[in-house]
Amino acid sequence: MKKNPPIFFSISTVVIATFFSLSIAQAGVSADTLKSISMPDKVETSIGTLEFFDGVPNKETIDKVYDNLDRMRAVQVYLDNQGAASLYAMRKGNAGIGADASNKITITEQLLKPDSLYLTGNTSTLYALAYIDLKVDGPLVMELPPGMLGFVDDAWFRYVTDLGVIGPDKGKGGKYLWLPPGYKGDVPEGYFIIKSVSYNNILFLRGSIKNGLEPAVKDIKSKLKIYPFSTAKNPPATEFVNFSGKQYSTLVKDDLSFYESLNQLVQEEPINVIGPETRGLLASIGIVKGKPFKPDSRMKKLLNEAAVIGAASARAITYEPRIEGAYIYPDTNSSWTMAYANKNTSFETNGAMDLDARVMFYYTYTGVTPAMAVTSAGQGSDYAMAFLDANKQAFDGSKTYRLHLPPDVPVNNFWAVTLYDTQTRSLLQIDRTFPTVGSQDKGMKMNADGSYDVYFSPKAPKGKEGNWIQTISGKSWFAILRMYGPLEPWIEKTWRPSEIELAE
Repeated sequence: MKKNPPIFFSISTVVIATFFSLSIAQAGVSADTLKSISMPDKVETSIGTLEFFDGVPNKETIDKVYDNLDRMRAVQVYLDNQGAASLYAMRKGNAGIGADASNKITITEQLLKPDSLYLTGNTSTLYALAYIDLKVDGPLVMELPPGMLGFVDDAWFRYVTDLGVIGPDKGKGGKYLWLPPGYKGDVPEGYFIIKSVSYNNILFLRGSIKNGLEPAVKDIKSKLKIYPFSTAKNPPATEFVNFSGKQYSTLVKDDLSFYESLNQLVQEEPINVIGPETRGLLASIGIVKGKPFKPDSRMKKLLNEAAVIGAASARAITYEPRIEGAYIYPDTNSSWTMAYANKNTSFETNGAMDLDARVMFYYTYTGVTPAMAVTSAGQGSDYAMAFLDANKQAFDGSKTYRLHLPPDVPVNNFWAVTLYDTQTRSLLQIDRTFPTVGSQDKGMKMNADGSYDVYFSPKAPKGKEGNWIQTISGKSWFAILRMYGPLEPWIEKTWRPSEIELAE
């Protein structure tokens, strides 16, 4: 039952309303205009019924609105800071297997296997990763071997610099000096300098395995060195942690712990690692540098909900992007997409941040460098992602699908197709060691006209075992086609793969 307002409130309201009406009338404002700027006594919305007395929200409405506001802001924090949370989860996950210092490098000595949960990891190249902490170590030296390919990203997973073949050493190797934020000391000569706005950084390296995996591993382990500059005269040994086949996770969680991890990162990093707008958004849900993060029971409930809504939003953006430039073949009904919309690694377009493009990348992929979006004929690599089949439906692990690659696949090196789990965005865990097939595989059969067919199903079609990747009944999956050394027909789109379609 609606209560009448107190008499004194009613009288003052009448006076104010009368004065306001006179003022409006004197100003010549129409009744339609007055109606358009007035709040009705009751409004039905997606968050429930909102009630007002002459524009003044009642207590129940205020509570609903604040819950909605806190939840909305928490969802935005989840989406906007996905990269930071992802890198933090990677750092903590690797610390859990012993890589808990800057000079402890994780390496895939037997290549990446499905046991390790890494966002869309690659089974065809050698990884070496280090999680740098300049707050602990101060200026840091890295001795990089020749022939490496890599880059550095900061704590918010933003690009800092390239290394190796695409970096300042031009593939010849050399000594790099990592300087902490705000460093005021002397800078010695003879080093390539790396400056980052954050203490925490990721070092991401790939080693070529064209001459074999074992010699590539040996080369990195014998020549790659990381140590504090203060110990340069007698540096401690660089350690390597092989994570091929190790069961552990580097993925963010869709619950309160997402925000707890983000708060921990905010406390560790300089205040200016992010801008005032981002700091303000974080502060609106209780994450403030120098202050404890202590959400009450109401806020914990909202944060848990927000993480789920945020994850659902990220999945919607990934599976059905509304972003201009997300599709490789936009003039058709193709499902093939790219990781970087418009191949833009800054996610900025016409001076504005493309929020969906940023989420689409960070929720499913890792590692930001402009080199990953620049396609040079015969060099590097390029990728195409298929999250839906030819009919724009989710892939069903119990069914059989076929991908047709027309004759003369335009690659200088090789191509490969890899399947991923739609829940973890990591390698699909199947009976075989790797959920990958490609032109390097000895069992891969070429068709008479030079084309290839790749099959995806729980059991291999008869006679197609070498061209088959196992799927799992009851699970979905998505695919990445990797082109190593892509040639002009791929770049110019005069050659293109078929859609992945149900096999007859």
